[in-house]
Amino acid sequence: MTPLLDLGTRKLWRTLGRPVDLSGEHRWLRAPTSTASVVRDGWLGAEAALHDGYVDEAAAGAGLLPSMAELDGPGFRAADLIPQVRAFYEHTSDWQVEVWSSWAPWAWPGGELVSRLFGKRVEQLALPMRPLDVAHGMDSRISVIRDGAGRQVGAGWLRTLRATGEFVFSGCYSSRTLPGAARPSVHVAFPLESGNVQVFLRPRVLPDGSLRLDSPPGRFGADGAYVLVEDGGRTHASRAPVHETFHVYLDERGVLRTDHELRMWGATAMRLHYKLGPA
Repeated sequence: MTPLLDLGTRKLWRTLGRPVDLSGEHRWLRAPTSTASVVRDGWLGAEAALHDGYVDEAAAGAGLLPSMAELDGPGFRAADLIPQVRAFYEHTSDWQVEVWSSWAPWAWPGGELVSRLFGKRVEQLALPMRPLDVAHGMDSRISVIRDGAGRQVGAGWLRTLRATGEFVFSGCYSSRTLPGAARPSVHVAFPLESGNVQVFLRPRVLPDGSLRLDSPPGRFGADGAYVLVEDGGRTHASRAPVHETFHVYLDERGVLRTDHELRMWGATAMRLHYKLGPA
């Protein structure tokens, strides 16, 4: 039954999407996919091989980005960020994460259905549905993807439930410039069987030195969320009606925190709050 469910989902997104050429015009959408229905971290080696490189599991102080300055351009300057925000993104493995979640009543039934049918089963994008789901904490691991010259071309951020070891999120993080854009965006790809979910986040430094990341609605080729599927020998991609905002800041006691809002179309579906501290 589940293989048919996954196939049917790919057919749906193929219908909603458009054909894309990942080796040409749409190479900005090339990102890791999974060859297995259960994702976990199985995609890391294949992604490194595409760069003639390797997965570095022993990099001390590894970060989601080697430097936030990769994002510099009109409207963003990494030097204006408070040091703690830069330290988190550039040395993520030195930090531990605590998380709390809250769903809007209208979105909870749909979120529960998706979690049961897909997230928990494939161990990917398994959003916590109840605060107690993460009561024992979430473990975080950074696996750096390096090319043949040893340069960081991506970072796998793997988050698992401490109580069970089950994967919650398995994402590939990097910076990427969209067509016609004047500066890079934060690019996050969540591999799935024969496809992925991708988010392009627009960075902005707020007056207090905190960081805001947005995936707004917009045209195809702009910042936002995308679903990509491989089906019938073709690749199709579609914008998804999911929009996110992250605000990474210091509270009044000097603790680094993140407010994460997830919206469907224009309505808030879920809020997550992260407390970030030294590992």
